[in-house]
Amino acid sequence: MNVATQAIRLTVLGRVQGVGFRPTVYRLAHEMDLAGTVCNTSKGVIIELEGPPETLRKFQDDFEGAMPSLALITALEVEEAKVQGLRDFVILPSESGGSSRALIPFDVATCSDCLEEFANPKDRRYHYPFINCTLCGPRYTIIESVPYDRPQTSMKVFPMCSRCQSEYEDPTDRRYHAQPNACPDCGPKLWLVDAEGEPIDGEPIEQARDLLRQGKVLALRGLGGFHLAVNAENEDAVLLLRQRKRRGPKPFAVMTADRDGLAHFARISNAEWDLLESVRRPIVLVDKRQPFELAEALAPGNPRVGVILPYTPIHLSLIEGFRALVMTSGNLAEEPIAKDNDEALKRLAGLADAFLLHDRDILMSCDDSVAFVDPGGAPAFVRRSRGWAPDPLSLPGAPDGILAVGAEMKNTFCLTRDGQAFLSQHVGDLENLETFEHFERCLEHMRKLLGVEIRAVACDLHPDYMATRFAESLKGLQPIRIQHHHAHMVSAMVENGLEGDAIGLCLDGTGFGSDGSIWGGEILCGSAQAFRRVARLQPFRLPGGDAAVRQPWRSLLGVWLSELDEEAALQRLSSLGELDPKKVRAVAQACLHGVNAPWTSSLGRLFDAVSAQLSICTQVLYDGQAAVELEAAATGQNAADLPSLTLDRHADLWQLSPHALLEALLEKKQAGVAIGPLAAGFHRSVVQGFVEACCVFRQEGGPAQVVFSGGCFMNRLLDAQLAEALQSEGFVVYRQRAVPANDGGLCLGQAAIAAAQISTRGQKG
Repeated sequence: MNVATQAIRLTVLGRVQGVGFRPTVYRLAHEMDLAGTVCNTSKGVIIELEGPPETLRKFQDDFEGAMPSLALITALEVEEAKVQGLRDFVILPSESGGSSRALIPFDVATCSDCLEEFANPKDRRYHYPFINCTLCGPRYTIIESVPYDRPQTSMKVFPMCSRCQSEYEDPTDRRYHAQPNACPDCGPKLWLVDAEGEPIDGEPIEQARDLLRQGKVLALRGLGGFHLAVNAENEDAVLLLRQRKRRGPKPFAVMTADRDGLAHFARISNAEWDLLESVRRPIVLVDKRQPFELAEALAPGNPRVGVILPYTPIHLSLIEGFRALVMTSGNLAEEPIAKDNDEALKRLAGLADAFLLHDRDILMSCDDSVAFVDPGGAPAFVRRSRGWAPDPLSLPGAPDGILAVGAEMKNTFCLTRDGQAFLSQHVGDLENLETFEHFERCLEHMRKLLGVEIRAVACDLHPDYMATRFAESLKGLQPIRIQHHHAHMVSAMVENGLEGDAIGLCLDGTGFGSDGSIWGGEILCGSAQAFRRVARLQPFRLPGGDAAVRQPWRSLLGVWLSELDEEAALQRLSSLGELDPKKVRAVAQACLHGVNAPWTSSLGRLFDAVSAQLSICTQVLYDGQAAVELEAAATGQNAADLPSLTLDRHADLWQLSPHALLEALLEKKQAGVAIGPLAAGFHRSVVQGFVEACCVFRQEGGPAQVVFSGGCFMNRLLDAQLAEALQSEGFVVYRQRAVPANDGGLCLGQAAIAAAQISTRGQKG
């Protein structure tokens, strides 16, 4: 080593544990002939170096560029240290204790080096279902606490054999301190049981593949929980799984081995393939290829199919010999995903014919993420979960310890620390006890990993949300109640780093408004500090309340009743011949008397109404079905000539009325115009109305930056047309891409608004 003339200490914060960080530092220090140490702590990584000043400067210059691809440095502190006369560079044992500040690594798909070993018959890990290294494998789902070391993971019960231990202790080996490191001699094992839990003889993977070929339903324990799998080419098997899972027509995702296999049933762009093949491995929504060579029951009435590539060795082994397998969450509808063996055998009884189990415990369940690529080539989320959770987003100035509990549907929550917002994995819909208990477990686990105490809690205005009630139950804390669409708007502003006021197009199905009605077709203006409502869709009654979500004809009835008398409204529904006239009249009477018929300005419910009016969907069996099928009918069609939403002034608000548009839709449908062009024309008319409202508001002094947020922006046709039209009018458009535009991203906005309110209170003293 060089004779030391100077010493420095580097404190590195970020995702620097479980990603091969220390071995990289070790190699770089040895290449530069520097002495010192590197050590994991609960805060991050501490590097102490001794050597000539010019060499230390070169180390700092080269340091960040040399780090492994999975590392993320969020802060780097460099200070002078005392020269100790060290003669070598070594990796010290990790230090526990103190406040946890290290970023928790996410779960990573099997890397190319491990795949090469996995496929090599001469390698000792040939076809080993749990092969991994420092660059891949489980992380978040097996972590108990930080620093991220084997004794703080579910791998602590598997003592390494001498060869694995040698790899683990060698800084030049790619398995140096790979915490899940194992082999067939010392690591987790895989086995197969029948529906009663009795062992099935034979090699587990081969037997499982044979069952899939027979059309059976297989439950398999993966990385973040259980999947249910069937052969995606077997129509009967897909229908059987759909029936057992009580899923209705909601699409299934499929797993395929490679791009060649995918090409048989889907069309895919290079951007979509890059997202599919990334180390985070989400489900990606892509266009079906026609004719569709998989089972039609996979995604009925939908032009797209969700596709995922194998991301664990178990998946890779299982899919051998199949074009595609259905790979869906191991749960009943609306329940959290199962993660433990005994739990799965109990909860998935009646769903699966056999269970592929293993003994590496999953400490925190984590559903697959779901994403798509927008027309501009940018990835966007439907569900942000495995592969991203619990990666933080920047939230400058936010105090530590804000808990934002999110919404009722598609729930995620977030905690703030060090000017960052840590979003949870997808929790689900908090409508049942099992999911709410899952919410509580996820929150306590993340709070422990982050080492933060909850000092403030933000929640939705809705008084009956389970998340709101949880916020109210926290002792000593007064909930900061935040309007749903304000949170949507600010969520989009935060991820795009916007300052000052923006116009927020907040379009969704349901959000409790400041006036007590149900909002959802809103144009807001403001920031995290405050907002005002600029325009809205003209309100209409929602007959039956939540029942209208499941029966879109109710929304249609409510829209007509807001403009017409009872007989005229009923006449306009008469074309939907499958409805019971007596029931429709009874619902109309209740609506006119205001019985269980709240007012709403929801664009999502208007989409439902039009889907019913065009006889596309009158009965919803999964969330968003009516709107999804309306978008599918419109995609690729030439838009029929229809009037725009009508803009006029109503008190202090601009208001967009759909009545002329609905009258025209009905007339053209009765005149024999095809449904596709009518659906496309409706989309175009909605876009025209909202763009006109934004232009009028800008003329009144409103800003020129517009953010999109809300579940309606899962509709790619609406998103693309709105963005194009606004940009042609000179607006700058910002979308949500770091978090979902639906309620899965709501907690980010809640946290930012709560931080702004806390800051304002502090300034007022």
